[in-house]
Amino acid sequence: MSEQDTAAEEAAPNAETGEAPVFDRRDGGETNKLKRAIFSVPIEVVVSVGTARPLIGDLLKMQRDALIPLDSHLDDPVELRVRDRVIARGELTQSEDGQGRLGIRITEIVDMSDIL
Repeated sequence: MSEQDTAAEEAAPNAETGEAPVFDRRDGGETNKLKRAIFSVPIEVVVSVGTARPLIGDLLKMQRDALIPLDSHLDDPVELRVRDRVIARGELTQSEDGQGRLGIRITEIVDMSDIL
């Protein structure tokens, strides 16, 4: 197995547990430092709860407390997206920090090998 094959295998998430890859921390080589550097790059994750397709005229007529119905139900899974790509699905939940914020409990991680 080549060094490149080994690196690709290490970078793949554990399909059974969904855990992030763990790199050999004892290797202080430049290649391993570059692999680990990617983990500190911030990204924006968008949670898609549902969609609506109102007419522009209807939107212009809306007032405070107007309701825009979505094409989803309360117990439907939500999608986590990075850019326009769905990377995972989950369910909405209240975070445990006591501040009433929403969170997502991941229920499925999309197999990226099918997409790439």
